[in-house]
Amino acid sequence: MTPSSSSPPQPVYLDPSRPVAERVQDLLSRMTLEEKISQMVNGCPGIPRLGMPGYDYWSEALHGVARNGRATVFPQAIGMAATWDEELILRVATAISDEGRAKFHETMRRKGHTALFQGLTFWSPNVNIFRDPRWGRGQETWGEDPYLTGEMAAAFVRGLQGDDAKYLKTAACAKHYAVHSGPEKDRHSFNAEVSLRDLNATYLPAFKKLVTEAKVEAVMGAYNRTNGEACCASPFLLEKTLRQEWGFAGHVTSDCAALSDLHGGHHLTRDVVESAALALKAGCDISCVCTYDHLGEAIEAGLCTEADVDRSLGRTLATRFKLGLFDPQEMVPYSRIPMSVVNSPAHRRLAYEAAAKSVVLLKNKNNILPIDANLGSVLVLGPSAASVDALLGNYFGMSDSFTTLLEGIAGRAPEGMQIEYRAGCQLEGKPRLVNDWTMMEAASADLVIACMGLNHLMEGEEGDALLSPENGDRADISLPAAQADYLRKLAEAGARIVLVLFGGSPIALNGIEDIVDAVVFAWYPGQEGGRAVARVLFGDVCPSGKLPLTFPRSLDQLPPFTDYAMAGRTYRYTAAEPLYPFGFGLSYTSFAFSDLHFKKDRLLAGDALEFEFKLANTGQRAGEEVVQVYLSDLETSVPAPLNSLAGFRRVKLAKGQTKTLSFSIPAERMLLVGDDGQPRLEPGKFRLTVGSCSPGGRGQQLGAAAALVSEFEVL
Repeated sequence: MTPSSSSPPQPVYLDPSRPVAERVQDLLSRMTLEEKISQMVNGCPGIPRLGMPGYDYWSEALHGVARNGRATVFPQAIGMAATWDEELILRVATAISDEGRAKFHETMRRKGHTALFQGLTFWSPNVNIFRDPRWGRGQETWGEDPYLTGEMAAAFVRGLQGDDAKYLKTAACAKHYAVHSGPEKDRHSFNAEVSLRDLNATYLPAFKKLVTEAKVEAVMGAYNRTNGEACCASPFLLEKTLRQEWGFAGHVTSDCAALSDLHGGHHLTRDVVESAALALKAGCDISCVCTYDHLGEAIEAGLCTEADVDRSLGRTLATRFKLGLFDPQEMVPYSRIPMSVVNSPAHRRLAYEAAAKSVVLLKNKNNILPIDANLGSVLVLGPSAASVDALLGNYFGMSDSFTTLLEGIAGRAPEGMQIEYRAGCQLEGKPRLVNDWTMMEAASADLVIACMGLNHLMEGEEGDALLSPENGDRADISLPAAQADYLRKLAEAGARIVLVLFGGSPIALNGIEDIVDAVVFAWYPGQEGGRAVARVLFGDVCPSGKLPLTFPRSLDQLPPFTDYAMAGRTYRYTAAEPLYPFGFGLSYTSFAFSDLHFKKDRLLAGDALEFEFKLANTGQRAGEEVVQVYLSDLETSVPAPLNSLAGFRRVKLAKGQTKTLSFSIPAERMLLVGDDGQPRLEPGKFRLTVGSCSPGGRGQQLGAAAALVSEFEVL
C-alpha cells in the first residue's frame, strides 16, 4: 500500500538511513524531561508512545553470558589470560556475543522487552591490574601486566562488538575505571592515592588501549576515589583523560550504587541530589541502581540543567541505535543468529580448547606427568575433585554440561586402571574423623591426584564470597590449613602426589611444593574444565599455559594491601624471588632459544626494534611455547620497571622442528613515564630478554628454557 499524502512523515529517529547523531537529537526533542530522566538509570522503562521498549543496560559476560540462564561457561578471565592467545580470546568473545544476540532476540520475540541481565550492553571486560593477590576480584582480570592485559582484553572487546560497518554486535564495557583493586570491604569509601607515574605506567594503559584501539563502547567508573576524586564523578578521569586526551565517544556508567557513595561513603556531597548533579556534570551518563532518579530535584535546585541530561542521554541512546534497537530487525545482521548456538557443540569444543590451553604445569618431578597408562591404580582426592564450584569463578552462566575433574578423569582413564575417589578433606576446617582410611589407600595407590585450592565462595566480590571474612578478599594467600595439613599427611604416608590447584589468584604453598611430585594450576576452568584438565594429566594435551601474574612466596614479600604505589609489586617492580614467576609454565616437551640477531643494535629515536631468533622443539613430542619478549631501560632519570613485557607469541612446533621468528617492537614500548605522568623516550642502553618466562633466575631454576639476552642503544 502506498501511504497517502496526508500520512505523517517517518520520524528521523526511526529512519535507519540517517546518521546516528541526527536520530539521537530527533528522539531527544520528542521526549519530556520526565521521560529523559527515566532513561538515565540502568533499568529503563518503556515509552510506548515513542515505540521504545524497556531496556536494561546491566548485563554480564565476563567469561560467557552470565546470570541469564543457559550459556556456554568458558574459563574465568584470569584463566583465559593464562592462554596468552589473543586469537583464541577473539573466538571466545565472538561465541559469547553470538549467544548474547541469540538470547536477546529470542527474549524479545517471546516477551516484547528485556529485563535485567537480558540486554546487549555487557559490562565486561575487567581490565584492572591485579596488583595484589589478596584481592578477591583479581580473578576477573587479565593479570598483573598492563601490556598483556591490554592485548588480551582488546581481543575480547573486538569479539564482543563484532566487525559490522554499521551495527555493534554487543557493546563491551571497560571496567573499573580506575585504580580499583581492593580492598573490597573499603571500596565504598577508600581513596586510592597513586603517583602520576604509576597511574600512567600501570593503571591506565589497558583502558587507553581499549578506548583508542579497540573502540570499546562503554567505560564503568569504579567505587573508590582516586587522588581525592570519586571515580564516577572525576573531572580528571572522565573529562580530561577519557574524553579530551583519548577521544572517547561512548558512554560512561557508574558501578552499581556507586553514586550513593559520593555522599554516603566519600562525603563529597551533602545528599543524593547533590551527588546526582556532581556525577552528571562530571560525565557519568548512567547511574546503576540509584541516584539519577533525583535529577529532577537537582535541576529544580539549579545544580544542573536539562542540557546536561541531554548530553549524557544522547550518549547512551547512541549505543542503543548502534545496536540496532530502533531499526527493523531484518536490517540487523546479528538478529538472525539462532538459539542453537547457545551451548552448542562448537562452543563446548571452544570452551574445552580454552580450558586446556589455560592449564599451567608448575612442577613435574621426574616426569611423573603425563600419567603412565600402565599404572594399576589412581586415587583421586580432595574437595575440588567432584565440585562444580571449582569450575565456575564469579559472574558465571548456567549449563547442563558441567564436567568436574573427577568426571573428566573417570571418562579418560584407560580400562584396567583402577580409579578410586575420596573427598579426603574439606576446603576449610578441621575434620572430625578419628580414623582416616584414605591415608592407607593413598600409600598403596600408584598415584594420588589431590584436587585442592579455592572456589568462588572463598574469593570474589563483596556480597558473593560467603566463606570470606574479608568481604571477598583473602587475608592469607596460603593454601588453606586443612588442605595443607592433609597433603603433609599424605606425603608422610608415602603417597606419590600430583597436586591440582583450582583458584583465581596466587596460592602460597609454604613448602607444599617440595613434598608433592607435580603441581598443576587449573584456575576456574569453566564447564569443560574437568575434561580439559584430565586430558592434560593423561598427556592427550601438552600443557602450554603461562602464569599471567606472579605467585609470591608469602605476604611478607608484599607491601600493605592499601598501598597503591607499584614499588615492590608484580614482576615489574620487585626483585624478590617468587614462588613462581610471571610468565612461567612447563611443558611435556622442551624448547631452546638460539641465534638472536638485531637488524640494528643502535636505534634512532622513533625506530622500531627489529630482531629475529630461532626456537626449537628439542623434546620428544609436539607442543606449543609462548615466546615472551621483555625490555629493560638501563639508564633512566626516574624509577622505571625492572622489566616490561613488550611482545609475546604462541608458537606450535612439531617434535624436532625449528622456526625462525621475527619481532618488531615499536618505539612506544620503550617509553619511560616521568614523574609528571608523561611518556618520553630517553636515550641510552636497553636490555632485551627473549625467553619462556619473565627474566630472573627463578624461572630457569624451575625448568624454564634458557633465555636470550642482549643489549641495544637508543641514540
